[in-house]
Amino acid sequence: MTGLTRMFCLAVLGMAMAARSVYAADIDPSAVDFKTPADIKWVRNAAGTNESAVLFGDPSKPGPYVVRLRWLPGNMSRPHFHPNDRFFVVLSGTWWMGTGEKFDPDSTVPVPAGSYVIHYAGKIHYDGAKNEEAVIQVWGMGPATSTPAESGDRSPLESFSPRT
Repeated sequence: MTGLTRMFCLAVLGMAMAARSVYAADIDPSAVDFKTPADIKWVRNAAGTNESAVLFGDPSKPGPYVVRLRWLPGNMSRPHFHPNDRFFVVLSGTWWMGTGEKFDPDSTVPVPAGSYVIHYAGKIHYDGAKNEEAVIQVWGMGPATSTPAESGDRSPLESFSPRT
């Protein structure tokens, strides 16, 4: 190996080591914060229809929040509305949505992964997953409450048998 080749190899090795040490550097959490998929803590709701993970804020309190929802197959909410606008991105699967006071899963429309959705304040809707899991991310201003809007005394979340 010539002296010039040796110097070149040492320079490349030095740059690689410097790049690695920069990559391994700690992030200042006051400037940037993140969660890897392994850091996300999922909690199943009492009805067993979905799981949620709070990523930012507290949706039960006033202020901004971000929540990831995993709708389990064959589960939909019943007609309801929220006091504030809510904003969504479908991350995976197909999310199904319907509007109005009558719960009719057959009339829901599919919303594929990558789609952006707004649920407007005070407008009645229902949503969920049919034959596959659907993961969505929602953000808005809390408190994030839900008011049932279907006649009768039913739970706002209910399982149904999807038709294939």
